[in-house]
Amino acid sequence: MDVGAVLIAVTGVAGTLGAALLTQRGADRAKKRELEMAHAIQEAKENRELRRSCYTQLHRDARQFTTALSRHLYLLRDRLPAQEDVAALEAAKDAYRDRWSETLMIAPDAVIVPAHDLSDALTGVYGQVKRLEQGNCRPGETLRSAAEAQHALWSSIRVMREAMRRDLGISANAGDEASRHLPRASSTDPATVTADFALSPEDTDG
Repeated sequence: MDVGAVLIAVTGVAGTLGAALLTQRGADRAKKRELEMAHAIQEAKENRELRRSCYTQLHRDARQFTTALSRHLYLLRDRLPAQEDVAALEAAKDAYRDRWSETLMIAPDAVIVPAHDLSDALTGVYGQVKRLEQGNCRPGETLRSAAEAQHALWSSIRVMREAMRRDLGISANAGDEASRHLPRASSTDPATVTADFALSPEDTDG
């Protein structure tokens, strides 16, 4: 038997097997990259949906808490709030704070910053309302000042909402024409709020 021919045959077989092995390894690597990319896309999709759900609920609960504060101020203007009125305000506050705690674990800084500003403002107005309710006001605190602070919350809610929409990729950048034409968070005229509490007893005492 020709040794040279055998060596050539063995080399050819080895080369064929080696090429097949390299091809298979290349295919395996490509498949792995494909699976990793698909996993990353799915993970990003799930993360976006988680944020979207969280944002929707935080926005809703912030609006409901703000509305509850407004309602409580009108009650304080007209009469002493009943136990169920106090309970309704506390329920709105607790629902909002639970959702805010969840948001802190999910949202990026671009959303956390305006949401934190809103949280601080809500806490401040809530404190004023409770002090008015308990007859333990700080200097300068009146139903009117609390109502004005409460109304200003709607602007903070709008800023937070725009940050959420940008994070989800469904809003124009701040300052763009489309962003300037987004609907206002509240249609209540600030002058109406001022007039509603202009003759409150706290404003005329002294």
